[in-house]
Amino acid sequence: MELSSSFASLVSDNISFSSAISPFPLQSSLKTLKLTKPTSQNLRILAVAVEPQQDLPHNSPQKLLKELAERKKVTSPKKKVPPKKFILRPPLDDKKLVDRFLKSPQLSLKSFPLLSSCLPPSRLNNADQTWIDEYLLEAKQALGYSLEPSDQLGDDNPAKHFDTLLYLAFQHPFCERNKARHVRAGHSRLCFLGQFVLELAFCEFFLQRYPRESPAPMRERVFGLIGRRNLPKWIKAASLQNLIFPFDEMDRLIRKEREPPVKSVFWALFGAIYLCFGFPEVYRVLFEVFGMDPEDKECQPKLRRQLEDVDYVSVEFEGNKLTWQDVAAYKASFILLSFHSVTNKTENNKKET
Repeated sequence: MELSSSFASLVSDNISFSSAISPFPLQSSLKTLKLTKPTSQNLRILAVAVEPQQDLPHNSPQKLLKELAERKKVTSPKKKVPPKKFILRPPLDDKKLVDRFLKSPQLSLKSFPLLSSCLPPSRLNNADQTWIDEYLLEAKQALGYSLEPSDQLGDDNPAKHFDTLLYLAFQHPFCERNKARHVRAGHSRLCFLGQFVLELAFCEFFLQRYPRESPAPMRERVFGLIGRRNLPKWIKAASLQNLIFPFDEMDRLIRKEREPPVKSVFWALFGAIYLCFGFPEVYRVLFEVFGMDPEDKECQPKLRRQLEDVDYVSVEFEGNKLTWQDVAAYKASFILLSFHSVTNKTENNKKET
């Protein structure tokens, strides 16, 4: 509310009066005016209606919340907590540091450098052993492996570490156990290796199966089998979806929640299989356990004008398309042949000397 009036003489500092418009008293305070002579004939006086303060009831929620907020301001001021990466920890003494290095699974294995690089940098703890005791037998049974513990095998057998690698393969970046540093490091390395193991396996398979086909149709065949959208289908065919999503139903998840964990586990799984058993076992799991069919309509390339694909290189396979068993056996014989050639060369060099 605004009231205006004109005074010819000096006015006092405090003026109070009531208005008939509002039931509340109107108050106005003016700063001390030192006017010897009136500079203006019109002097404006501003008045504001002030609502009298009403005390809230003793048990009012608003009053309790207000008191609580005032106490928090006094008793618990906001403190800036430094980020975790800047919190310094006391360094380990020499004895503990040496024990950690000597007990590391990576350093304890010297005969298989590639396998040792994918092992965890530290030993598995009780939480890791809990997952192994609960789910590992189900994973080994689904993949067609023996249920006996792999650590009972000899030191010269890379399959001795299969249980550890199989556990790491299922700890994808979206699960709780992947937050541990040793688990995250082992799974990421297996995933990196398994991606290129799959690509090399299908590269050898399709190059020998279709020797006159150009690379573009073969890429379409590979993508039709192990493309990101098709991986959940293979995981479900092997009944491994409950190990990846123990608390959710895979079919009800949206794509961005379903495909990344499945892809990570699928790649890491074949990295572990390759390290322990080699390429023949990779082919067996792909075509027998997961049931992949290279003649399926979904993985066929686009129609192109090209010559009929006939294998004229290998006479023993003429008229028949190679299967995964033939590719695995053919590769084994090639390795054996190269081994004999190397041994013959060394024997000839010894005779000459």
